[in-house]
Amino acid sequence: MNVEQVFREERGRLLATLVKRFGDLDLAEEVTSDAIEAALKHWPVDGVPDRPGAWLLTTARRKAVDRLRRDQVYAARLALLQVEVDRADPPATDPMPDERLELFFTCAHPALPEEDRGALTLRCLAGFTTPEVARAYLVPVTTMQQRIVRAKKKIREARIPFRVPDPHELPERLPGVLQAIYSIFTEGYAAQRADLAEEAIRLARILHGLLPEREVTGLLALMLLIHARRDTRAELLEDQDRALWDRDLIDEGSALAERALTGGHGPYGVQAAINALHDEAPDFAGTDWPQIVALYDVLTTLSPSPVVALNRAAAIAMCDGAAAGLALLDELAGVPKLRDYHPYRAARADLLHRLGRDDEAAQAYREAIALAGTESEQDFLRRRLAAIEGQS
Repeated sequence: MNVEQVFREERGRLLATLVKRFGDLDLAEEVTSDAIEAALKHWPVDGVPDRPGAWLLTTARRKAVDRLRRDQVYAARLALLQVEVDRADPPATDPMPDERLELFFTCAHPALPEEDRGALTLRCLAGFTTPEVARAYLVPVTTMQQRIVRAKKKIREARIPFRVPDPHELPERLPGVLQAIYSIFTEGYAAQRADLAEEAIRLARILHGLLPEREVTGLLALMLLIHARRDTRAELLEDQDRALWDRDLIDEGSALAERALTGGHGPYGVQAAINALHDEAPDFAGTDWPQIVALYDVLTTLSPSPVVALNRAAAIAMCDGAAAGLALLDELAGVPKLRDYHPYRAARADLLHRLGRDDEAAQAYREAIALAGTESEQDFLRRRLAAIEGQS
């Protein structure tokens, strides 16, 4: 395992452990960065330790204690914590604790504004940069910076505890945790970063083991069914080689999707069912598009959003023709959240091309390229544009 992999896998767990111990998110972030900086200095010379997480935790704890001792503001807190660094070092045989889910639930506390919860989770636990978080939420970077600062301040001033909530608190907080995990997955999917997608799946598995609620099951199913197609991600669904899809993930995801829908419907379970229909179809032509449209109708009732409306329009285009789908997309043209959402422009481009309106399709692809947030997305769209221009 190289140094970059270690940092990617350990950062979120390290931060959560430090927050749990010191009760201060800013302090935890600072000493996490300090520990990583120390590792960058020592590991290239000494080699990556056998237990890199424990090394980082020990280093970060010591730096935290040093900082608390130097800072008079924290003097009382240090006395209260009664931190003994040597005593706190993890035993050689014990794994470093994984307390990220506690921090997930803290970030999903109802005292925080809804738009701040997932943003703080992505920034702190998943290690996203602020621009990456802003892109995930389709807002300007400055807006996201303000949200993250505001959320941290609220946690500090309201003395929000870092813990998994009591059972009666779970229904209110669980949706925010699920949204944060799914945002990690979708960012990884968009950027073709398998590490982020797999991290989201890992966290969902942990949460599912602790809370096998229907929507947790639905989210895990949804991510597995999408991730099963990861090796063909760079192509349109209709062009993907289905022999490259991961059948084990499809079988697991489909079983979980069925379980999620038993006894009721939730947004993630419905989305998982849609993806199960895609994954289980023998080929693109054999996809059960009427059933997919029916599921999007259910999803529109459960969780209406511009993105759901966009996907429903694309499914209707497959059922009733490109003209019907394009008419629905044109109705969404004035929706603010879709104005800078490149999949909307790409969907219009595809339907315009199917209708033989290639000049308009090419322009829509150019607009989508300008809005796409990652190189992989831009490359895909450039290939689509080149294919149209090559036919002209």
